Amino acid sequence: MDQHEDSRTAASPLDAGIAENLVPTASAIDLPEKDYAVPIYMPPGRRAAAAFIFITITLDMLALGMIAPVLPRLIASFMAGNISGSARMLGIFGTVFAVMQFFFSPVLGSLSDRFGRRPVVLLSNFGLGFDYLLMAWAPALGWLFLGRVISGLTASSVPTGMAYMTDVTPPEKRASAFGLVGAAFGMGFVLGPALGGILGGVNPRLPFWVAGALSLLNGLYGLFVLPESLRPEHRSPFSWKRANPVGSLRLIKENRILFGLASVLILGYLAQQSLMNVYVLYADYRFGWTDRSVGLSLALVAVFSGFYGAGLVKPLVKRVGERTALSIGLTGGALGYLMFGLSKTGMLLLLGIPILNLMSVAWPSAQSIMSREVKPSEQGQMQGAVQSLRGLAGIFGPVMFTLIFSKSYGPSAPFHAPGAAFFVASGLLVISLFVAQLVRPAETKAVTAT
Repeated sequence: MDQHEDSRTAASPLDAGIAENLVPTASAIDLPEKDYAVPIYMPPGRRAAAAFIFITITLDMLALGMIAPVLPRLIASFMAGNISGSARMLGIFGTVFAVMQFFFSPVLGSLSDRFGRRPVVLLSNFGLGFDYLLMAWAPALGWLFLGRVISGLTASSVPTGMAYMTDVTPPEKRASAFGLVGAAFGMGFVLGPALGGILGGVNPRLPFWVAGALSLLNGLYGLFVLPESLRPEHRSPFSWKRANPVGSLRLIKENRILFGLASVLILGYLAQQSLMNVYVLYADYRFGWTDRSVGLSLALVAVFSGFYGAGLVKPLVKRVGERTALSIGLTGGALGYLMFGLSKTGMLLLLGIPILNLMSVAWPSAQSIMSREVKPSEQGQMQGAVQSLRGLAGIFGPVMFTLIFSKSYGPSAPFHAPGAAFFVASGLLVISLFVAQLVRPAETKAVTAT
């Protein structure tokens, strides 16, 4: 009996699926010239570690959601109630956060390739924790702005967490693991604004105190339960040439499949900005919805996102494969945004939500394919590059979609089409669907050791 057979025999029922993780796996792409698959390293306490990564990302999204309802009020309190000035400052805060994500996500991803995932994830937890406490204490607008800069810098849990899940998950199961990360986004998005609104009703600084405490407690918990996932022999030297945004994106540019899927992602991330920046204005203008109605509909978006990420990705990918699942997700997203834009009643928009949220299947499928295209020592760099694309969309998307919306309604509008922003988002996903058809990686096949 060989070593792998010994490992499978010794696996306990509690570690269901871990035995097959010990079997070397390989991508069917370009074999045998390119085979970046290695025996998956199973750190002690893998189940607790995976749960910690899930909780970390959930708490990060929860914290971001918690401060969303109160940050405008806190900014306004420093500007003597100047509404227009507060709105401009809020836009600056959002842009700065996205810029910091764009520049520093690849840096922190590359640092995780050099020093391991554990220290970077813990740094993110403690950094965000102290940062939220700084924002809660902030006696002036400048201090609040500094806190927002730091939060953009230290919010590395997503790319590093994705790299961690890649380290400990075999290729054929990565789409499901990434789907759980998407579910964590959804859960935080559902609970965050609601909790932030309740706490903010007591004191607008209270959500910051709570967010900081949760991040610090999670960091302390991680000190005890989070093992390292990246083995020393799979680490790579840190290089500013690779760690800057241009250098990290060069990794994507040099690989045809990575470049194609990165193009799909950036178009999708840009389309998402329509939901983040126009949805509330659109629902108010077109349907006259109250804050409560808008909040409940956004909660429905998050519920479907979490449900699809946790419960649909795995069976769908198993049945049709990652590439087809990616196409289904992009098609659903394009149709959903089209239904949003065509909505003359709130009912059509609500019916479009479960269709739109099929996008939750697209992202993990794309990133699962991409993860097989790079070496273990480059996973952090690649995930950092993907997060940079998200940051880039966060820089240009808000301006783009709010401008489209402002030019498409009202008596002075050059053309009257209140749903124009969603039509553009749908068009971006149609383009991304076309690009996805040009990317033809083979599906993952497990290679059983003999």
